[in-house]
Amino acid sequence: MQSAFTEIMRNRFTAIAEEASTMAYRTAHTTFVKQTQDFQVALARTDGAFFAFPTMTGVTSSVAQDISPFTRAIDEPFEPGDVIITNDPHRTEGLVTHTMDIHMAQPIFFKGDLICFAWSFVHATDIGGAVPGSISPDLYEVYQEGIQIRPVKLRKKGVLNQDIVNLLKDNSRIGEEVWGDLEAMQSAMRLLERRVGEICDKIGPERFRSATDSLLNYAEKKARSVILGLKDGTYRFSDYLEAGSAEDAVHIHCQLTIRGDEAEIDYSGSDPQVAAALNFATGDRSHPFLCTALTNYINTVEPSTPVNGGIMRPIRAYAPKGTIMNAEFPAAMGNRWVAVMRTYDALMGCLNQAIEGSITAGGAGQAGIISVSWPEENTGRTRVSVVEPFSGGSGGRRIMDGVNGNDTMVGYLKSTPIESVEVDCPLVVRRHELVPESFGHGKFRGGAAVRIELEARGPECRIAVRGLDRLRFQPWGVWGGLPGTPGELKLTKDGKDEIIRQINILHLHRHDTLTMTSPGGGGFGIPLDRSTQSVLKDVRDGFLTPESARAVYAVIIADGILDEDGTEALRKDLRKKEAMYLPIFAFGPAREKYENIMDPAVAAVAAKLILREPQGKRSALLKRIQELQKKGKIPGDPAEAATWITETLGLGLPVAE
Repeated sequence: MQSAFTEIMRNRFTAIAEEASTMAYRTAHTTFVKQTQDFQVALARTDGAFFAFPTMTGVTSSVAQDISPFTRAIDEPFEPGDVIITNDPHRTEGLVTHTMDIHMAQPIFFKGDLICFAWSFVHATDIGGAVPGSISPDLYEVYQEGIQIRPVKLRKKGVLNQDIVNLLKDNSRIGEEVWGDLEAMQSAMRLLERRVGEICDKIGPERFRSATDSLLNYAEKKARSVILGLKDGTYRFSDYLEAGSAEDAVHIHCQLTIRGDEAEIDYSGSDPQVAAALNFATGDRSHPFLCTALTNYINTVEPSTPVNGGIMRPIRAYAPKGTIMNAEFPAAMGNRWVAVMRTYDALMGCLNQAIEGSITAGGAGQAGIISVSWPEENTGRTRVSVVEPFSGGSGGRRIMDGVNGNDTMVGYLKSTPIESVEVDCPLVVRRHELVPESFGHGKFRGGAAVRIELEARGPECRIAVRGLDRLRFQPWGVWGGLPGTPGELKLTKDGKDEIIRQINILHLHRHDTLTMTSPGGGGFGIPLDRSTQSVLKDVRDGFLTPESARAVYAVIIADGILDEDGTEALRKDLRKKEAMYLPIFAFGPAREKYENIMDPAVAAVAAKLILREPQGKRSALLKRIQELQKKGKIPGDPAEAATWITETLGLGLPVAE
């Protein structure tokens, strides 16, 4: 149990962080910040760990981050009034996760001593580059994704460096709006500075620092108690990014080891970084994006855990340099969030084995961020707006259904009101709805998918949607639950429909429509174990037809009325026919067919071998190995495969398993 003083300071720190975050939210300029809330403001210790982080507004995925790679990159002393800025992922060891996220930090002093840092980030709707919005899934190097700013002082002793401001404005298609967002974040950081000063005036700097120590220690203690409840052992799981391909996929391999109250997470065996915008960087540290499924689980089991960096202390995470989740310069990263989500899914697959009875099925696993650009009539300049996040159902859970239309990893992103979308840009939202029967069936069904239909109302506009995935491989079910449905993209021009696999830059003219259907979440548990009242409610709510209720759940419903006697007899008869063996995961036919050809154990060995080669050779080697695997040339045993690949392709020594 924590002391009364620690609890008081925890609430005080949380209150000022929430106040600053709300201030930034209310004064931001771009739609993606003031509506969707892709931003944050927080307080970090001088060693870089967050100790006060908001959860009521803005992004929550950075809570376990460490800003010290950012602050250490400044090679001159900090002074009151300084503000530093960067959007460089590589020089900050992945604190910046793609160049569209602009980070700032302000040192906070008390009577001449550095006490802590105020920090903020905002997703900039456009920072220049090859395409409006700066992000397209097919961009393959960071130079195409807009301006890069290494860590530098934006303000020195309060004096603004106008050259940096001009550089930002001159390289962005909407420079004034982006700078407006950054000014909002700076105002919020100045508010944090005032509030920290007020606290130090009351309790002094030593007790202030002591309170941050206690809070991080308490979070660590809570995290260790949860990890201790997991089953000791080593667990492995693979998942895939489709990357717009109709045939190949990017393999993500995770190994979780639990020893007492500590966890080790290793992504060795994952595919090398790709010539697309799917990569992200994590550096040499235990980056939170490699651990999010576990830290989320800790916060779920122990909701009293303080929201700070102490939760990372019992976790060691590793991704080899050159993999998709620890990419090397000059990898493109604009579309990196879908890779983060699949990394989350891979770790969640391991946790389902380490937790008695498992915890959740696979969710939609995507966060399609829709941006639109169009020419201004008067000036001809390109206008850009990020208008809507587009997710899908989460997986069914051990004790309840999945969430309709919103997956776990993007639960903090808010939908933009349709009225705002239609006022802000030349689109009409024809529909934005949940999709019946799109979920994986189970004792607890997955969350329903979302369908959105956008019609161009101007003479010309361009739409880009990053983060789309699971158009082929279904979100997986758990313990008898069925997989969810895959997503679908449909373009309609001149009355003709075309199914497409990826949206890079889509040119729409007046009355052209884009219809996107997200994946639905996988089911958890045997459908015959679902309560009849839950099935009845789904039928009455329009999520399930009476025919499906009978075929899948053995529940008989006619005219909205449940036939209890008929249902009991039907279920009793069907249970006699159930197989005794029940696998943990149900992946669906597309993944099963793929893995029959591309064995994941062999793929993991091949990836380790490829990473020993120079970066410039890796993509070609991976493609060659995949071709050989499809032709059945590579042995199915991982050890034999390592030797065969080594000898055939002339690589280094075989990888020891």
